[in-house]
Amino acid sequence: MTLALSPSPSPSLPRTRSLSPVLPMAAVIALLALPVPPGGEGGAGPADALSALVVLLCVVRELRHPRRRLSPSAAVVLGLPVVGLTLAALHAASPGAGLTGLGRYLQVFVLVPAAVLLLIRDRSDFRVLVWSFVGLAGWQGAVGVHQFVTGTGASYQGETIRAVGTFGPQDVMGMATVVSLGLVCAVGLALGGASARQRTIAAACALALVVPLALSFSRGAWIATAATLSVQLALAGLRRALKVAAVAVAAGIVLVGGFGVGSDMLQQRISSITQVTDAPDQSVTDRYTLWAAAVGMWREQPLTGVGLKGFPEHRDAHASLALSAASDTDGAGSGFVRQPLLSPHNMYLLVLSEQGLIGLLALAGGWLALLAGGLRRLFLVRRSGPGLDCALVACGLLVWQLTDFAYADIGGPSTVLTAVVLGLAAWWSLADGEARTP
Repeated sequence: MTLALSPSPSPSLPRTRSLSPVLPMAAVIALLALPVPPGGEGGAGPADALSALVVLLCVVRELRHPRRRLSPSAAVVLGLPVVGLTLAALHAASPGAGLTGLGRYLQVFVLVPAAVLLLIRDRSDFRVLVWSFVGLAGWQGAVGVHQFVTGTGASYQGETIRAVGTFGPQDVMGMATVVSLGLVCAVGLALGGASARQRTIAAACALALVVPLALSFSRGAWIATAATLSVQLALAGLRRALKVAAVAVAAGIVLVGGFGVGSDMLQQRISSITQVTDAPDQSVTDRYTLWAAAVGMWREQPLTGVGLKGFPEHRDAHASLALSAASDTDGAGSGFVRQPLLSPHNMYLLVLSEQGLIGLLALAGGWLALLAGGLRRLFLVRRSGPGLDCALVACGLLVWQLTDFAYADIGGPSTVLTAVVLGLAAWWSLADGEARTP
Protein backbone atom coordinates (compact mmCIF):
# COMPACT_ATOMS: atom_id res chain seq x y z
CA MET A 1 0.00 0.00 0.00
CA THR A 2 1.32 3.40 -0.90
CA LEU A 3 0.90 6.44 1.24
CA ALA A 4 0.23 9.80 -0.28
CA LEU A 5 2.67 12.26 1.12
CA SER A 6 1.21 15.66 1.77
CA PRO A 7 3.55 18.54 1.08
CA SER A 8 5.10 19.85 4.24
CA PRO A 9 4.25 23.44 5.04
CA SER A 10 6.98 25.81 3.93
CA PRO A 11 8.64 27.75 6.72
CA SER A 12 7.31 31.24 7.03
CA LEU A 13 9.69 33.92 5.85
CA PRO A 14 10.25 36.98 8.00
CA ARG A 15 8.42 40.05 6.77
CA THR A 16 10.76 42.65 5.36
CA ARG A 17 10.10 46.34 5.39
CA SER A 18 9.63 47.75 1.92
CA LEU A 19 11.59 50.73 0.67
CA SER A 20 10.50 53.96 2.23
CA PRO A 21 8.07 55.92 0.02
CA VAL A 22 9.75 59.16 1.11
CA LEU A 23 12.97 58.35 -0.77
CA PRO A 24 11.88 60.43 -3.82
CA MET A 25 11.36 63.39 -1.49
CA ALA A 26 14.79 62.72 0.02
CA ALA A 27 16.14 62.88 -3.54
CA VAL A 28 14.55 66.33 -3.87
CA ILE A 29 16.56 67.44 -0.85
CA ALA A 30 19.73 65.83 -2.23
CA LEU A 31 19.43 67.73 -5.52
CA LEU A 32 20.04 70.95 -3.61
CA ALA A 33 23.65 69.81 -3.20
CA LEU A 34 24.23 70.51 -6.90
CA PRO A 35 25.93 73.84 -7.71
CA VAL A 36 23.72 76.64 -8.97
CA PRO A 37 24.89 77.97 -12.36
CA PRO A 38 26.63 81.38 -12.07
CA GLY A 39 24.31 84.23 -12.86
CA GLY A 40 21.18 82.21 -12.16
CA GLU A 41 18.12 84.32 -11.41
CA GLY A 42 16.82 82.09 -8.62
CA GLY A 43 13.98 80.49 -10.58
CA ALA A 44 12.84 76.89 -10.54
CA GLY A 45 15.66 74.35 -10.47
CA PRO A 46 16.08 70.57 -10.63
CA ALA A 47 14.78 70.12 -7.08
CA ASP A 48 11.59 72.01 -7.95
CA ALA A 49 11.07 69.91 -11.07
CA LEU A 50 11.53 66.67 -9.13
CA SER A 51 9.17 67.88 -6.40
CA ALA A 52 6.48 68.42 -9.05
CA LEU A 53 7.05 64.88 -10.30
CA VAL A 54 6.81 63.52 -6.75
CA VAL A 55 3.49 65.34 -6.29
CA LEU A 56 2.21 63.80 -9.51
CA LEU A 57 3.31 60.33 -8.45
CA CYS A 58 1.71 60.85 -5.06
CA VAL A 59 -1.59 61.76 -6.74
CA VAL A 60 -1.46 58.60 -8.85
CA ARG A 61 -0.62 56.53 -5.77
CA GLU A 62 -3.53 57.95 -3.82
CA LEU A 63 -5.95 57.33 -6.70
CA ARG A 64 -4.89 53.68 -6.88
CA HIS A 65 -4.88 53.20 -3.11
CA PRO A 66 -7.38 55.71 -1.68
CA ARG A 67 -7.19 54.41 1.88
CA ARG A 68 -4.67 57.08 2.83
CA ARG A 69 -6.52 60.18 1.67
CA LEU A 70 -6.10 63.39 3.60
CA SER A 71 -8.17 63.68 6.74
CA PRO A 72 -10.78 66.48 6.81
CA SER A 73 -8.70 68.56 9.23
CA ALA A 74 -5.56 68.17 7.10
CA ALA A 75 -7.49 69.07 3.95
CA VAL A 76 -8.82 72.24 5.59
CA VAL A 77 -5.48 73.37 7.05
CA LEU A 78 -3.46 72.69 3.89
CA GLY A 79 -6.18 73.82 1.49
CA LEU A 80 -7.09 77.06 3.25
CA PRO A 81 -4.42 79.17 1.44
CA VAL A 82 -6.04 78.36 -1.91
CA VAL A 83 -8.80 80.88 -1.18
CA GLY A 84 -6.49 83.87 -0.75
CA LEU A 85 -4.20 82.73 -3.57
CA THR A 86 -7.05 82.48 -6.03
CA LEU A 87 -8.34 85.96 -5.22
CA ALA A 88 -4.83 87.43 -5.45
CA ALA A 89 -4.22 85.68 -8.79
CA LEU A 90 -7.40 87.23 -10.18
CA HIS A 91 -6.15 90.68 -9.11
CA ALA A 92 -2.68 90.22 -10.64
CA ALA A 93 -1.42 92.78 -13.16
CA SER A 94 -1.44 90.17 -15.93
CA PRO A 95 -2.76 86.61 -16.35
CA GLY A 96 0.78 85.34 -16.79
CA ALA A 97 1.96 86.85 -13.51
CA GLY A 98 -1.11 85.52 -11.73
CA LEU A 99 -0.63 81.97 -13.01
CA THR A 100 3.10 81.98 -12.30
CA GLY A 101 2.63 83.22 -8.74
CA LEU A 102 -0.27 80.86 -8.12
CA GLY A 103 1.76 77.86 -9.25
CA ARG A 104 4.70 78.78 -7.02
CA TYR A 105 2.57 79.35 -3.92
CA LEU A 106 0.59 76.16 -4.48
CA GLN A 107 3.83 74.21 -4.81
CA VAL A 108 5.38 75.56 -1.63
CA PHE A 109 2.39 75.84 0.69
CA VAL A 110 -0.15 73.25 -0.53
CA LEU A 111 0.96 70.52 -2.92
CA VAL A 112 4.43 69.51 -1.69
CA PRO A 113 3.45 69.66 2.03
CA ALA A 114 0.41 67.47 1.27
CA ALA A 115 2.61 65.02 -0.64
CA VAL A 116 5.06 64.80 2.27
CA LEU A 117 2.17 64.20 4.68
CA LEU A 118 0.80 61.38 2.53
CA LEU A 119 4.14 59.71 1.82
CA ILE A 120 5.32 59.43 5.43
CA ARG A 121 4.11 56.17 6.94
CA ASP A 122 5.61 56.36 10.43
CA ARG A 123 8.42 57.81 12.50
CA SER A 124 11.07 55.83 10.59
CA ASP A 125 10.09 57.54 7.32
CA PHE A 126 10.04 60.86 9.14
CA ARG A 127 13.62 60.31 10.31
CA VAL A 128 14.74 59.52 6.74
CA LEU A 129 13.83 63.04 5.69
CA VAL A 130 15.28 64.54 8.86
CA TRP A 131 18.66 62.90 8.31
CA SER A 132 18.49 64.06 4.67
CA PHE A 133 18.32 67.63 6.01
CA VAL A 134 21.35 66.98 8.22
CA GLY A 135 23.31 65.40 5.38
CA LEU A 136 22.60 68.29 3.00
CA ALA A 137 23.55 70.79 5.70
CA GLY A 138 26.83 68.95 6.28
CA TRP A 139 27.73 69.09 2.59
CA GLN A 140 26.79 72.74 2.10
CA GLY A 141 28.51 73.64 5.37
CA ALA A 142 31.73 71.92 4.30
CA VAL A 143 31.71 73.83 1.01
CA GLY A 144 31.06 77.06 2.89
CA VAL A 145 33.93 76.54 5.33
CA HIS A 146 36.25 75.78 2.40
CA GLN A 147 35.16 79.04 0.76
CA PHE A 148 35.98 81.00 3.91
CA VAL A 149 39.37 79.36 4.42
CA THR A 150 40.47 79.69 0.79
CA GLY A 151 38.91 83.11 0.15
CA THR A 152 36.66 81.83 -2.65
CA GLY A 153 33.29 82.74 -1.14
CA ALA A 154 30.95 85.64 -1.78
CA SER A 155 32.10 89.20 -1.27
CA TYR A 156 31.77 90.57 2.27
CA GLN A 157 33.32 93.89 3.32
CA GLY A 158 35.68 93.78 0.35
CA GLU A 159 36.85 90.20 0.91
CA THR A 160 35.56 87.03 -0.77
CA ILE A 161 35.11 85.08 2.46
CA ARG A 162 31.34 84.79 2.94
CA ALA A 163 30.24 81.15 3.05
CA VAL A 164 27.42 80.57 0.55
CA GLY A 165 27.91 76.90 -0.34
CA THR A 166 26.90 75.91 -3.86
CA PHE A 167 24.15 78.54 -4.06
CA GLY A 168 26.39 81.39 -5.23
CA PRO A 169 26.36 85.09 -4.30
CA GLN A 170 22.89 85.66 -5.83
CA ASP A 171 21.39 83.54 -3.04
CA VAL A 172 23.49 84.33 0.02
CA MET A 173 20.71 83.06 2.27
CA GLY A 174 20.61 79.62 0.64
CA MET A 175 23.44 77.97 2.56
CA ALA A 176 22.46 79.71 5.79
CA THR A 177 18.92 78.33 5.44
CA VAL A 178 20.12 74.79 4.72
CA VAL A 179 22.64 74.75 7.56
CA SER A 180 20.15 76.26 10.02
CA LEU A 181 17.50 73.66 9.22
CA GLY A 182 20.06 70.88 9.49
CA LEU A 183 21.21 72.23 12.83
CA VAL A 184 17.63 72.33 14.14
CA CYS A 185 17.11 68.73 12.99
CA ALA A 186 20.35 67.56 14.60
CA VAL A 187 19.52 69.23 17.92
CA GLY A 188 16.04 67.68 17.93
CA LEU A 189 17.50 64.22 17.31
CA ALA A 190 20.15 64.76 19.99
CA LEU A 191 17.64 65.89 22.61
CA GLY A 192 14.93 63.30 21.98
CA GLY A 193 16.71 60.33 20.42
CA ALA A 194 15.78 56.94 21.79
CA SER A 195 19.27 55.43 21.36
CA ALA A 196 22.57 56.72 22.68
CA ARG A 197 24.16 56.19 19.26
CA GLN A 198 21.66 58.48 17.54
CA ARG A 199 22.02 61.14 20.21
CA THR A 200 25.82 61.08 19.98
CA ILE A 201 25.95 61.30 16.17
CA ALA A 202 23.30 64.02 16.08
CA ALA A 203 25.09 66.07 18.76
CA ALA A 204 28.36 65.85 16.83
CA CYS A 205 26.62 67.00 13.65
CA ALA A 206 25.01 69.90 15.49
CA LEU A 207 28.34 71.14 16.86
CA ALA A 208 29.97 70.86 13.42
CA LEU A 209 27.19 72.87 11.76
CA VAL A 210 27.70 75.83 14.09
CA VAL A 211 30.88 76.81 12.19
CA PRO A 212 29.39 77.26 8.69
CA LEU A 213 26.34 78.96 10.16
CA ALA A 214 28.61 81.53 11.79
CA LEU A 215 30.60 82.00 8.58
CA SER A 216 27.43 82.69 6.57
CA PHE A 217 27.28 86.14 8.26
CA SER A 218 23.48 85.92 8.06
CA ARG A 219 21.92 87.81 10.95
CA GLY A 220 18.40 86.62 10.16
CA ALA A 221 19.47 82.96 10.21
CA TRP A 222 21.34 83.49 13.48
CA ILE A 223 18.30 85.04 15.16
CA ALA A 224 15.90 82.37 13.91
CA THR A 225 18.26 79.54 14.89
CA ALA A 226 18.97 80.93 18.37
CA ALA A 227 15.25 81.38 19.03
CA THR A 228 14.43 77.89 17.77
CA LEU A 229 17.16 76.16 19.76
CA SER A 230 15.97 77.94 22.90
CA VAL A 231 12.43 76.66 22.27
CA GLN A 232 13.68 73.12 21.66
CA LEU A 233 15.71 73.14 24.86
CA ALA A 234 12.74 74.40 26.86
CA LEU A 235 10.43 71.75 25.39
CA ALA A 236 12.93 68.94 25.97
CA GLY A 237 13.04 69.54 29.73
CA LEU A 238 15.15 71.47 32.21
CA ARG A 239 17.78 68.79 32.83
CA ARG A 240 18.55 68.24 29.16
CA ALA A 241 18.46 71.97 28.51
CA LEU A 242 21.14 72.64 31.12
CA LYS A 243 23.40 69.90 29.76
CA VAL A 244 23.15 71.09 26.17
CA ALA A 245 23.55 74.74 27.17
CA ALA A 246 26.78 73.89 29.01
CA VAL A 247 28.14 72.06 25.98
CA ALA A 248 27.14 74.93 23.67
CA VAL A 249 28.88 77.53 25.84
CA ALA A 250 32.04 75.43 25.99
CA ALA A 251 31.98 74.88 22.23
CA GLY A 252 31.48 78.60 21.63
CA ILE A 253 34.46 79.50 23.81
CA VAL A 254 36.69 77.00 22.02
CA LEU A 255 35.36 77.96 18.59
CA VAL A 256 35.64 81.72 18.83
CA GLY A 257 38.26 82.17 21.51
CA GLY A 258 40.52 79.23 20.77
CA PHE A 259 40.44 79.07 16.98
CA GLY A 260 39.40 82.62 16.20
CA VAL A 261 36.60 81.61 13.84
CA GLY A 262 35.30 84.71 12.11
CA SER A 263 37.68 87.02 14.02
CA ASP A 264 36.74 90.69 14.09
CA MET A 265 34.27 90.49 11.20
CA LEU A 266 32.12 87.98 13.04
CA GLN A 267 32.14 90.06 16.20
CA GLN A 268 31.19 93.18 14.24
CA ARG A 269 28.35 91.32 12.53
CA ILE A 270 27.01 90.11 15.88
CA SER A 271 27.25 93.61 17.32
CA SER A 272 25.34 95.03 14.35
CA ILE A 273 22.24 93.05 15.40
CA THR A 274 21.74 95.48 18.29
CA GLN A 275 22.33 98.51 16.03
CA VAL A 276 19.47 97.99 13.58
CA THR A 277 17.59 100.95 15.05
CA ASP A 278 20.37 103.20 16.34
CA ALA A 279 22.83 103.09 13.43
CA PRO A 280 21.50 100.79 10.69
CA ASP A 281 23.65 99.96 7.68
CA GLN A 282 22.36 100.33 4.12
CA SER A 283 20.99 96.77 3.97
CA VAL A 284 18.89 97.39 7.06
CA THR A 285 17.75 100.78 5.72
CA ASP A 286 16.69 99.12 2.46
CA ARG A 287 14.75 96.50 4.38
CA TYR A 288 12.91 99.08 6.49
CA THR A 289 12.06 101.00 3.32
CA LEU A 290 10.75 97.88 1.59
CA TRP A 291 8.65 97.01 4.64
CA ALA A 292 7.10 100.47 4.58
CA ALA A 293 6.37 100.10 0.88
CA ALA A 294 4.61 96.77 1.51
CA VAL A 295 2.45 98.35 4.22
CA GLY A 296 1.58 101.17 1.82
CA MET A 297 0.40 98.70 -0.82
CA TRP A 298 -1.75 96.93 1.74
CA ARG A 299 -3.41 100.17 2.80
CA GLU A 300 -4.52 100.75 -0.78
CA GLN A 301 -5.98 97.23 -1.15
CA PRO A 302 -6.51 95.94 2.42
CA LEU A 303 -8.55 92.82 1.63
CA THR A 304 -7.06 91.37 -1.56
CA GLY A 305 -3.74 93.21 -1.97
CA VAL A 306 -2.20 94.34 -5.24
CA GLY A 307 -2.16 90.84 -6.74
CA LEU A 308 0.41 88.06 -7.04
CA LYS A 309 3.81 89.20 -8.36
CA GLY A 310 2.64 92.78 -7.89
CA PHE A 311 5.20 94.00 -5.35
CA PRO A 312 7.98 94.88 -7.87
CA GLU A 313 5.58 96.86 -10.04
CA HIS A 314 4.20 98.94 -7.14
CA ARG A 315 7.44 99.25 -5.18
CA ASP A 316 8.70 102.59 -6.50
CA ALA A 317 5.31 104.25 -6.01
CA HIS A 318 5.43 103.49 -2.27
CA ALA A 319 9.16 103.47 -1.41
CA SER A 320 11.05 106.52 -0.16
CA LEU A 321 14.27 107.90 -1.61
CA ALA A 322 16.26 106.03 1.06
CA LEU A 323 15.91 102.81 -0.96
CA SER A 324 19.02 101.91 -2.95
CA ALA A 325 16.90 99.72 -5.28
CA ALA A 326 19.63 97.08 -5.73
CA SER A 327 22.36 95.25 -3.84
CA ASP A 328 25.84 94.34 -5.08
CA THR A 329 26.90 90.69 -5.31
CA ASP A 330 30.29 89.33 -6.27
CA GLY A 331 32.60 86.36 -5.74
CA ALA A 332 31.98 82.61 -5.34
CA GLY A 333 32.57 81.95 -9.04
CA SER A 334 30.38 84.80 -10.25
CA GLY A 335 31.19 88.29 -11.47
CA PHE A 336 29.91 91.59 -10.14
CA VAL A 337 26.10 91.81 -10.37
CA ARG A 338 23.63 94.48 -9.34
CA GLN A 339 20.75 92.49 -7.91
CA PRO A 340 17.41 94.38 -7.82
CA LEU A 341 15.37 94.37 -4.61
CA LEU A 342 12.06 92.92 -5.80
CA SER A 343 10.56 91.76 -2.49
CA PRO A 344 10.24 93.15 1.05
CA HIS A 345 12.33 90.30 2.52
CA ASN A 346 9.51 89.60 4.97
CA MET A 347 7.07 86.81 4.10
CA TYR A 348 4.24 88.21 6.18
CA LEU A 349 4.47 91.66 4.58
CA LEU A 350 4.88 90.14 1.11
CA VAL A 351 1.65 88.18 1.56
CA LEU A 352 -0.08 91.18 3.12
CA SER A 353 0.87 93.47 0.23
CA GLU A 354 0.06 91.03 -2.59
CA GLN A 355 -2.80 88.99 -1.07
CA GLY A 356 -4.24 91.33 1.56
CA LEU A 357 -5.75 90.34 4.87
CA ILE A 358 -7.62 87.42 3.34
CA GLY A 359 -4.44 85.82 2.05
CA LEU A 360 -2.43 86.50 5.21
CA LEU A 361 -5.11 85.09 7.52
CA ALA A 362 -5.44 81.98 5.34
CA LEU A 363 -1.70 81.26 5.21
CA ALA A 364 -0.71 82.33 8.72
CA GLY A 365 -3.82 80.73 10.20
CA GLY A 366 -2.81 77.37 8.75
CA TRP A 367 0.75 77.74 10.08
CA LEU A 368 -0.49 78.57 13.58
CA ALA A 369 -2.86 75.58 13.44
CA LEU A 370 0.09 73.32 12.60
CA LEU A 371 2.13 74.79 15.44
CA ALA A 372 -0.68 74.41 17.98
CA GLY A 373 -1.37 70.81 16.95
CA GLY A 374 2.33 69.94 16.96
CA LEU A 375 2.91 71.36 20.43
CA ARG A 376 -0.15 69.57 21.80
CA ARG A 377 1.09 66.23 20.55
CA LEU A 378 4.62 66.98 21.74
CA PHE A 379 3.36 67.34 25.32
CA LEU A 380 1.42 64.08 24.95
CA VAL A 381 4.58 62.29 23.79
CA ARG A 382 6.60 63.67 26.70
CA ARG A 383 4.13 62.07 29.13
CA SER A 384 3.33 58.75 27.46
CA GLY A 385 5.04 57.47 24.39
CA PRO A 386 8.15 57.42 22.19
CA GLY A 387 8.86 59.86 19.40
CA LEU A 388 10.15 62.88 21.29
CA ASP A 389 12.86 63.39 18.67
CA CYS A 390 10.26 63.64 15.90
CA ALA A 391 8.22 66.06 17.98
CA LEU A 392 11.18 68.33 18.71
CA VAL A 393 12.29 68.31 15.08
CA ALA A 394 8.82 69.02 13.66
CA CYS A 395 8.05 71.84 16.09
CA GLY A 396 11.57 73.20 15.84
CA LEU A 397 11.53 73.35 12.05
CA LEU A 398 8.19 75.14 12.07
CA VAL A 399 9.32 77.64 14.71
CA TRP A 400 12.48 78.34 12.71
CA GLN A 401 10.54 78.88 9.51
CA LEU A 402 7.96 81.19 11.08
CA THR A 403 10.74 83.21 12.74
CA ASP A 404 12.81 83.40 9.57
CA PHE A 405 9.77 84.64 7.64
CA ALA A 406 10.14 87.91 9.58
CA TYR A 407 13.49 88.47 7.79
CA ALA A 408 13.07 86.57 4.51
CA ASP A 409 10.51 85.34 2.00
CA ILE A 410 10.31 82.59 -0.58
CA GLY A 411 12.67 82.67 -3.54
CA GLY A 412 15.73 80.80 -4.75
CA PRO A 413 16.56 77.09 -5.02
CA SER A 414 16.27 76.46 -1.27
CA THR A 415 12.58 77.43 -1.28
CA VAL A 416 11.56 73.81 -1.83
CA LEU A 417 12.91 73.06 1.66
CA THR A 418 10.21 75.33 3.07
CA ALA A 419 7.61 73.05 1.49
CA VAL A 420 9.22 69.94 2.99
CA VAL A 421 9.41 71.63 6.40
CA LEU A 422 5.69 72.39 6.29
CA GLY A 423 5.03 68.80 5.22
CA LEU A 424 6.98 67.38 8.16
CA ALA A 425 5.17 69.70 10.56
CA ALA A 426 1.82 68.76 8.99
CA TRP A 427 2.50 65.04 9.40
CA TRP A 428 3.37 65.41 13.06
CA SER A 429 0.44 67.71 13.74
CA LEU A 430 -2.31 66.17 11.59
CA ALA A 431 -1.54 62.47 11.01
CA ASP A 432 -3.49 59.99 13.10
CA GLY A 433 -1.96 58.11 15.99
CA GLU A 434 -1.53 54.82 14.10
CA ALA A 435 0.68 56.49 11.52
CA ARG A 436 3.21 57.44 14.22
CA THR A 437 3.99 53.86 15.24
CA PRO A 438 6.82 52.16 13.25
